[in-house]
Amino acid sequence: MSDYPRDWVFDVVLKDGGTTRLRPIRPEDADGLHRFFRRVGSDSVYQRFFRAKSDLTPEELQYFTNLDYSERMAFVAIHEDEIIAVGRYDRLEDQAEIAEVAFLVEDAHQGRGIGTLLLQHLTNYARSQHITGFRAYVLADNRAMLRLFRDSGYHLQRDLTEGIYTVDFPTSYSDAARSAEWDRERRAVAASMMPIFYPQSVAVIGASRSPASIGGRLFKNLLAAGFTGPLYPVNPNAPVVNSVKAYPTVVDIPDPVDLAFIVVPAPYVAQAVEECAAKGVRGLVVISAGFSEVGDRGRVLEGDVLEIVRSSGMRMIGPNCMGVLNTDLDVRLDGQFGPVFPPAGNVAMSSQSGALGIAILDYARQLNIGISTFVSMGNKADVSANDLLLYWEDDPATDVILLYLESFGNPRRFARLARRIGRRKPIVAVKSGRSSAGARAASSHTGSLASLDVAVDALFHQAGVIRTDTLQEMFDVTSLLANQPLPDGKRVAVLTNAGGPGILAADALASRGLELPEFSEELQGRLRSHLSPEASTRNPVDMIASAGPAQYQACLGELLETDEVDAVMVIFIPAAPEGTDEIVTAIAAGAREHEGTKPLLTVFMHSQGAPSGFREAGVPSFPFPEAAAGALAAAARYGAWRRRPEGSMVRFDDLEITEARTALEAELGGVSDDGGWLQPDTVDRILSAFGLPIAAAATADSEDEAVAAAAKIEGPVVLKVISPSAVHKSDVGGVALDIQGEEAVRAAYRTVTAAVSDPRGVVVQEFVAGGHEVIVGMTEDPSFGPLIAFGLGGVFVELIGDVAFRIHPLTDLDASEMISQVKSARLLEGYRGGEPGDVPALEETLLRVSALVEALPEIVEMDLNPVKVLPPGRGVRIVDARIRVRRVTGAFVPSRKDIPAVIRKIRWDPPQGG
Repeated sequence: MSDYPRDWVFDVVLKDGGTTRLRPIRPEDADGLHRFFRRVGSDSVYQRFFRAKSDLTPEELQYFTNLDYSERMAFVAIHEDEIIAVGRYDRLEDQAEIAEVAFLVEDAHQGRGIGTLLLQHLTNYARSQHITGFRAYVLADNRAMLRLFRDSGYHLQRDLTEGIYTVDFPTSYSDAARSAEWDRERRAVAASMMPIFYPQSVAVIGASRSPASIGGRLFKNLLAAGFTGPLYPVNPNAPVVNSVKAYPTVVDIPDPVDLAFIVVPAPYVAQAVEECAAKGVRGLVVISAGFSEVGDRGRVLEGDVLEIVRSSGMRMIGPNCMGVLNTDLDVRLDGQFGPVFPPAGNVAMSSQSGALGIAILDYARQLNIGISTFVSMGNKADVSANDLLLYWEDDPATDVILLYLESFGNPRRFARLARRIGRRKPIVAVKSGRSSAGARAASSHTGSLASLDVAVDALFHQAGVIRTDTLQEMFDVTSLLANQPLPDGKRVAVLTNAGGPGILAADALASRGLELPEFSEELQGRLRSHLSPEASTRNPVDMIASAGPAQYQACLGELLETDEVDAVMVIFIPAAPEGTDEIVTAIAAGAREHEGTKPLLTVFMHSQGAPSGFREAGVPSFPFPEAAAGALAAAARYGAWRRRPEGSMVRFDDLEITEARTALEAELGGVSDDGGWLQPDTVDRILSAFGLPIAAAATADSEDEAVAAAAKIEGPVVLKVISPSAVHKSDVGGVALDIQGEEAVRAAYRTVTAAVSDPRGVVVQEFVAGGHEVIVGMTEDPSFGPLIAFGLGGVFVELIGDVAFRIHPLTDLDASEMISQVKSARLLEGYRGGEPGDVPALEETLLRVSALVEALPEIVEMDLNPVKVLPPGRGVRIVDARIRVRRVTGAFVPSRKDIPAVIRKIRWDPPQGG
């Protein structure tokens, strides 16, 4: 038996919103498999085995549960510690790359999407074992199984013979299969969240008569908000809570309960969760603290609670959270213990911090930002920001999504979801942790330039997430996005009654990449017709202090209707106590008259803040021009992201993946547990296998071998010392350039080997003259996965720091943007008469590096530095390359992609002998 695939244990969401656990079958499952088979109906057994079968023999049980995981694989679905489904494959003896696949699902759990998920996980595993196709034999009347294969997005070939279909389909991950998986994920996770956001009934376990306690405040909030369903307090020491009959336990409640809030001390939470499972509760919000946030003991308690939640098919917010709320009039759920129930609106919000959640709700109310739903995630042991994104994606009450994040559960899944959802709904995030404490020490140029915050910025940029540094900025942007359309471009008009603030606004807008175009004579003429002769109409439009309501409303109308600008900022400084209300009314009237034409922001510069007239008209107002400019710039960048093409994954047909893996594995056995750098020859073989152009080179262990190698290259060469201690060879004098002739080669050999204490020969390489020196690199972030880097500068890359990062995998658009993002990119365009570079070839190099990183997950760091970008049409040439690898544990090479519908991936260590 081969090694057990220990990483392949998953908690998954089913299409009805329930959950189950998928894991490989193991020998000790024989009794459970026997019980499962006896519960399955006779018709289901017949469809699986093509004959009536009343039992499994001991020999069959042993065969089904003892697997060679490289030849045969089976996943089981577990619910309440019992097997409820099995999916398996066996390689065909005459076709090693094809495997026969079969499924059996307990009748009571059919129709929940378990078979589809088993097929998905079997297919993922089969790819890791180099199985290229599945074959299934299906009775002609087994429509459910045929539908399962068809709806999974794979291209099927069917052949009907004697009432049995032979169904063949590839295991390759097609676009259709990926789309089908993502669609199932979206629907399943959204369904699992419905009992939390739209419960028919609610229980509060730990409801208290004390108004100062958390349980008392939570129960009071639920009552005060007018929750539309029955509300049950659970308190074994009180017959009544707030005039509502109480129950000793949730099990004693005579009617069904959808959602339970748990507010009891941490040691009693597991018992309460078990009682909820017995009651059939579908959603939990665990307010109680004292779990993973307090250390190891709390982590154990949290793990116990989560195990009960998962085995019972429930979903859970928390623990250690503030609660949830839903302002929809159909539910009016105020399930949190804070003092604020915000106004209803179109903004959904989650906070990983409970204390900040209270402040956020209070601030939202002050700014009149309407909330659709709010979630305090706490420790997010189960429900995460990714789950909430999937729920909000199709929530008709939500138009804008706000996130306060302290950490990511699955950053790659977040990036995939945010990139899709952000095309329809803006996502605004405050991500804490920008400090240098997040940076990692690394031995490569790429690794030393990367940090946690670099990874977050790259993720948010690719996914279109609007990142703000502070909560204030988050609300500034949100007040605009929630009430105004997105700008179609960068052109802004400023309308003001004071020249100074207009200048401040112009500076603030320009510094954030926005433009203030000078208006046409025609538009200026229309503006002048409403203003006094002293006014300026070029942009900013300074109406001077005497401007009144009529001037504001008329000029605002002209600017909102013109096609010369994409957004309008109105500034008002009250010059006298009188007339303010009239001007506010005029601006609000102009906004309503031209609603939806283009975004409108106001700056009301007064210590008492903006009047209510602006909020009532849906016009965001700011105290200073700089805040308004920041919000508008963020909205403009997001609008540009939505308008741009999505980019596509580029697949290369000339990759020699087997050759690269052979070269890697030949050296991998000698690599330590901490990883190590590959030898130059191995690096060259791997790069060549992926079509990455490297300069001609050979290794030499002596002067004579170096001379012979140089003679084969014909022309100037470079000598580089091979040395474990010389990470950056040029820093220690271990590189000699433009060497030609036997004596020069011998002298260079002696020089570079003398530069280190542990020389192991040299690399003799073709000297590539001219071109622009760039770096292409990769480093593995422990949370975000591979980060791919590009920058100009060669040996000066760390000094200059002009580098762009993206999270793997790259699209064609990512590669193009990485090159254009660096400040020195104009050098590649032929800046000031210089020679341009072959940018298309450089883009292809980035995409091939991404393909290499995907195929060989053992790679943890890579430096291609320098890469010479030659003139247009001549391509690029890699001059120096280093790759660091580490062994991947387990029976297979795991994919770098996240798997849809998985809420938690669990590492499980089997018993000895398993």
